[in-house]
Amino acid sequence: MNKNFVEELKWRGMLSQIMPGTEELLQKEMVTAYLGTDPTADSLHIGHLCGIMMLSHLQRCGHKPLALVGGATGMIGDPSGKSLERNLLDENTLRHNQECIKKQLAKFLDFESDAPNKAELVNNYDWMKDMTFLDFVRNIGKHITVNYMMAKESVQQRLNGEARDGLSFTEFTYQLLQGYDFLHLYQAKGCKLQMGGNDQWGNMTTGTELIRRTLGSETEAYALTCPLITKADGKKFGKTESGNIWLDPKRTTPYKFYQFWLNVSDDDAERYIKIFTDLDKDTIDTLVDEHKQDPGCRVLQKRLAKEVTVMVHSEEDYNTAVEASNILFGKGTKETLQKFDEDTLLSIFEGVPHYDISKDALGQPAVDIFTQNAPVFASKGEMRKLVQGGGVSLNKEKLQSFDSVITAEDLIDGKYLLVQRGKKNYYLLTVK
Repeated sequence: MNKNFVEELKWRGMLSQIMPGTEELLQKEMVTAYLGTDPTADSLHIGHLCGIMMLSHLQRCGHKPLALVGGATGMIGDPSGKSLERNLLDENTLRHNQECIKKQLAKFLDFESDAPNKAELVNNYDWMKDMTFLDFVRNIGKHITVNYMMAKESVQQRLNGEARDGLSFTEFTYQLLQGYDFLHLYQAKGCKLQMGGNDQWGNMTTGTELIRRTLGSETEAYALTCPLITKADGKKFGKTESGNIWLDPKRTTPYKFYQFWLNVSDDDAERYIKIFTDLDKDTIDTLVDEHKQDPGCRVLQKRLAKEVTVMVHSEEDYNTAVEASNILFGKGTKETLQKFDEDTLLSIFEGVPHYDISKDALGQPAVDIFTQNAPVFASKGEMRKLVQGGGVSLNKEKLQSFDSVITAEDLIDGKYLLVQRGKKNYYLLTVK
């Protein structure tokens, strides 16, 4: 017997609104359900993860997930939750983004097997591109009144002056386009359920309404949403000072990705481990108890960071991220340092003082380079004293003598020197 999908979402804190009859339908048969993703970038970010996990749990509970990439709607922009219209994309960019997104989704969903509930990726551009404006107005527009569309919260917010320029006709029609997606997938794929974030509820109910008005009131079409994930302080989840946390390792290194989860608050870790991992309830309850006995050990954060990093990246990336984290806390060796690629090395030492020195400086004694070429030490006397006390390391190895000559052999990745003064003060020198 498959797990109850609605119960699974409930205990994980992933269920917000649900139409009457949805749970009964899911208990009765294998349901095909879809969730839309906006393809405005060639990578998803962690803001998309809750939706992806919903699809993943759906598939694990024996139902069939459709991941919809909004190629057509991505060309328009959705008013819900946005105060400005978004940039519109051309077809080549959309196709490229779709391919990249599918690769990322394949880590969470089974697209390849011959199971009846294998996942599929669909793009609404494929069924919208040949539809004329006249067809749309005649076949779709006639079923939904303007009064119905105006009553939606997302439309009201825009009309009541939250955006400088009001609401464009393009955006006003967005809920009809999204409604048509549901109708099309209902007819073409037998899709009876749409899922999404809470901000999509208005668009989703327009879809169920359109299906009923087009195909008859006894038609089974349902919607359910997950809450919008926030941080304990009420701020938006997934945004940092430097922007989004992406799933693509080229945009956000696995080390930085791992660090994001490792540094969430205790309250957030307890919520996030239910939402963003597939650990079962007993395992999570045990972890929560362990964490409460000794919060200082950060049991929840460590396990959360491990699970999500392995799921999005790989076991190997997770191990590298842990080694990289240890470097700053005094552990690690020169060999460890040499293993990191440049992006990881730079993300580890992002917050430490950086100095550029010229290649010509190589071949000089350390005491000259670290006082004259880069002000790591205030004076030669200070450096001499610290070296004698064993308090200076170069590339994680104790510097034996203050006048050791620094050569190209010492460079990490052919261009970096990592100087450590005392236990916690690091300096990264780039040789140019």
